[in-house]
Amino acid sequence: MLCRRILLKKVWNNGRRWLLPSSSLSPVPTTADYKRHFSTHIMAAFSLPQNNQFTLKIPYMENRCKFSSNAVADLHTNGIVDVPLAQTGEGIAECELLKWFIQEGDEVEEFQPLCEVQSDKATIEITSRYKGRVAQVLHVPGNIVKVGETLLKMAVEDTQVPLVTLSNLENEKQPDTKSNKDFTGGVLSTPAVRNLAKEHGININDVQGSGKDGRVLKEDVLKYATQEGIIKDPLVTATATADLGQLFHREKSSLLESAQVSGHYEDTIVPLRGFQRTMVKTMSMAAKVPHFHYVEEIDCDALAELKASFQTNNLEPGLKFTFLPVLIKSLSMALSKYPMVNSCFNEESVEVILRGSHNIGIAMATPNGLVVPNIKNVQSLSILEITKELSRLQQLSLDNKLSPADISGGTITLSNIGAIGGKFGAPIVNLPEVAIIAMGRIQKLPRVADDGDVYSASIMTVNIGADHRVLDGAIVARFCNEWKRFIEKPELLMLHMK
Repeated sequence: MLCRRILLKKVWNNGRRWLLPSSSLSPVPTTADYKRHFSTHIMAAFSLPQNNQFTLKIPYMENRCKFSSNAVADLHTNGIVDVPLAQTGEGIAECELLKWFIQEGDEVEEFQPLCEVQSDKATIEITSRYKGRVAQVLHVPGNIVKVGETLLKMAVEDTQVPLVTLSNLENEKQPDTKSNKDFTGGVLSTPAVRNLAKEHGININDVQGSGKDGRVLKEDVLKYATQEGIIKDPLVTATATADLGQLFHREKSSLLESAQVSGHYEDTIVPLRGFQRTMVKTMSMAAKVPHFHYVEEIDCDALAELKASFQTNNLEPGLKFTFLPVLIKSLSMALSKYPMVNSCFNEESVEVILRGSHNIGIAMATPNGLVVPNIKNVQSLSILEITKELSRLQQLSLDNKLSPADISGGTITLSNIGAIGGKFGAPIVNLPEVAIIAMGRIQKLPRVADDGDVYSASIMTVNIGADHRVLDGAIVARFCNEWKRFIEKPELLMLHMK
């Protein structure tokens, strides 16, 4: 009965499998066939180790085969396993390959980092599920890899190798050592060398490698191409053997010289990757949202004094106080009174969700593009804690090491454009949030007092961009007045903080 279920291709969720060689699934073997097969090949050959897996020592197979309770189709063939790009986060369909930590021929331990990829949301290290040797790398840095697509192939230990199918078990023969080695190890070469061979129409399997463990080098491909008469012009050979960086520099220099002579300048195509691709998507969606903007000026003289006092009494080396932590904390205090500004809009159900946490995002310009990490639960943090968390996020953004948790779950965004320059901007909301605030630089401007005297004040211009489907001008104006009150009189923060 057990063998009948296997022959009918039924997979068990529990229990162990018994494989019976057969060239056809019908007719169903008789009981006498089962008994004869078990008595001659299996019943005297299996053992049950502690890991609850059967080891079938079949005479006409070279390697051992282990079968667990996983489906037979999930096992890998001939010692080569595909290492795919795993799902790195909810809604992530593809990632950009940033760099490899390994190369072909390297021995890899389980959980060892293989490569670094960047999705729309974060930079992530991909680690190995297996212990073995890298047989083939299928992508180069800069490639866009879809989730589930194979990143590389690995030759793993024999405990992970077998796939025995019902159709070929009977005809299995002693494998040829040479062909098995070729298939298991593959041709060791880098993707650049394989691309070079492909450009010249060369089958890389025909090239004799001179590198370590028979690795095919760039010189081997060129030598083979010369011997076969594929490359005849020495200049072509020299160009093909040149380092990619030298080629780029030479081409760039040539273009510049040509441009200087002719006055013609070439366009450059720059592919958008990582966070820049994310900005394309999010801003395209946000542009469809009806916006309105509210502009206000805030006197920051008291804020400047408070910042100077914090820095003077700072006992932690390396910690620098700025205006931003106080602005973030005072913003959270205003959000507590006007929770509608700290909400998100569900367009399908036409509902507004008032967010309980004040996860305030800070727009940061990095070498890899604009990123908006957020400080979680600001309403329960002190100004000192906000300062430390802000410093942590800034360092991670510069190192391109932000995690998905750091950049997800934001409820409102601050854009401190004044740190770079500019008096004010017209920001676009970061969906599904309903408000974003752009803060200009603080500058000394003349102001007139109630008695007519002119005095100098530190003025910051803020521009609040709001989703007009959820917020109206009155709510935003009252919210901004409350925030302004805490900034201009920071002693009120102590009065209202819990």
